[in-house]
Amino acid sequence: MPEARTPAQIEADIVRRREQLAETLDEIGVRMHPQTIIGDAKARVASTVDHTAGRAVAAVNRLITDVKDSLRHEDGAPRFERIAPVALVAAGVVGLVVVSLRRKR
Repeated sequence: MPEARTPAQIEADIVRRREQLAETLDEIGVRMHPQTIIGDAKARVASTVDHTAGRAVAAVNRLITDVKDSLRHEDGAPRFERIAPVALVAAGVVGLVVVSLRRKR
């Protein structure tokens, strides 16, 4: 049979449980406070943006490396048969931008 508890033990248990309940309610109040919810949402968005930006930077770096590698031979010498068309296209784009800007004036 379980041991009989004294009234003092029962009161101590009640006090302890009330304190635990008060702590739990305080914690719920903090978690449900609008500023806490907004702060948590901001942190999640910032984390997502940082992660996405990091992936984008990595993808751009891979692309730049691939383009550089395609414009050089294995020994590091430039591949003029690929560089010339790229340079002509770049010059054409710059020329079109300049002409467009002059027309606006």
